[in-house]
Formats: sequence, structure tokens, C-alpha cells
Amino acid sequence: MKIICIGRNYADHIKEMNNEIPEYPVFFLKHENAIIYNNLPFFIPDFSNNVHYECELVLRICKTGKNIEERFAASYFDAITLGIDFTARDIQKRCIERGEPWEIAKAFDNSAPMGEFVPIAETNYPAELIFRLEKNGNTVQNGSSNNLIFKFERIVSHVSKYITLKTGDFIFTGTPAGVGPVAPDDLLEGYLAGKKLISVRVK
Repeated sequence: MKIICIGRNYADHIKEMNNEIPEYPVFFLKHENAIIYNNLPFFIPDFSNNVHYECELVLRICKTGKNIEERFAASYFDAITLGIDFTARDIQKRCIERGEPWEIAKAFDNSAPMGEFVPIAETNYPAELIFRLEKNGNTVQNGSSNNLIFKFERIVSHVSKYITLKTGDFIFTGTPAGVGPVAPDDLLEGYLAGKKLISVRVK
């Protein structure tokens, strides 16, 4: 099992991070130790003083595929949820400045909590999917699948050119604007189409 994370996939987030719109889906990997299930708490790691939340739509891969054509890509994922890509922003900044890989800022243990999966057939897909993240009861991120620069099918097709997708893999599809820091006792709650799928207490 692996976690593929798409970066720079919402124009408003790209703008807030002062980045450029990519020509193709940019991705990095997290590993199974990054996952938090069942709404367990997230503990801020002692190596970072600036951990940020990034709420994202997450796809579950349901069959193995390599070099998947975009027109067939929708048959390779069967469920969706919300996940949080926790990012050690201070470590990421240091890595960027030194030209180093970002894994220690993005793929550390417990950096990828995921919520309850919903079968794709029970959602509006391929119509618009709307989600939001609340921090301590206040909405901090609003997202829509309509605003993705690269849609689900393009992502699946592109990633499969380089890495074989397998049953049980997950794809984080990118975060909208509104990312920000977390502190102990913060409560993060994510909603897809008004239904709460994830709740993470920060410790």
C-alpha cells in the first residue's frame, strides 16, 4: 500500500503559496506509517515548530493498473474520503532552500489522517464534490472538485505512467487555499457534501 499525494492542484492554493501552475500533475509519496484511522489524535512532532493542515479529497484505488488511459481511469477508484496532509512547513522551507527532498516534511509518521470512505456510487461524482475543513468550529478551507486543475482521471492516468497503482493505494488529490498552522487542542473536522467524514484532535 502506498499514498500518492498531488501538489499544486488548486489555483487559489498555488497563489497563496507563491508557486506556479504546473504543466502536469506533480506528486510525492507517503508511506503506510503516515496513516491515522478512526479519528485518532495527531501528535505534533517534536522536530517541527510549524505544522500545517491541508485538507484534501482522497481516492481509494480498487484494482491494479499501469499506463491507464484517461478514458478508463474512473474504473480504478471506487471510494472517496477526506484526508489531511500534515506538513512541517519549517522543515519544508529548509529543504527547498537547500535543494533537498521533502519527505521529512511531508511523509513523517502520522502525517496522513484519513476519514470514513464513501462509495463513489453514493456521491455526486462525476458532478461536483464540495468539501470543507473546520478548525475549532470555524471553516478554514472550502474545496470543490470542479476547481481541480487536474481532474481525478488525469491524475490516475498520469501517476500510472510512472508507478503501478495497486488495490488499496490512496491518492490525495490536492488542497485548496486556507492552509494554516495547528496547535495543541485544535480540533479539525472535515465535511464532504455536508457529511462529517473526519475528526482529528491535535495533541
